Amino acid sequence: MKISVASAVAIMLGASAVSAGETAPGDVMYEDGAVAASLTGTAGDATNGRVVFANRKQGNCLACHVNADLSNEIFHGEVGPTLDGVGSRWSEAELRGIVSNSKLMFEGTIMPAFYIETGYTRPLDKFAGKSILTAQQVEDVVAYLMTLKDD
Repeated sequence: MKISVASAVAIMLGASAVSAGETAPGDVMYEDGAVAASLTGTAGDATNGRVVFANRKQGNCLACHVNADLSNEIFHGEVGPTLDGVGSRWSEAELRGIVSNSKLMFEGTIMPAFYIETGYTRPLDKFAGKSILTAQQVEDVVAYLMTLKDD
């Protein structure tokens, strides 16, 4: 079977495309806001999670959170809590729930739900019906956040 390069790139870049073994956004099982099971069945990559976390077009976490680990990056926000030591304050399951859909953990939060496909308005039509992050990106960010421990 032949696949065009454009189709292959679109498949790789599509945030809402769910690979075999991934949990689709609508199938994520929350318990008190936490998500115990990996969304991908594989461990997250903390190095890639750090990149996604800082990327202004992906996680953009620094827009709202201070993070001393990324002190070389500019414009840390102060809307959300500092993420220094977050891996000591929350479990992996809780962090996965917060990143996937923080609204289930914190009433009234303005933090976006990074792994949902419905229930929000996206400003650009090309992103409608797509999650902000892929399941693997969520796992990677969670793996990175787990490295941010209190000394």
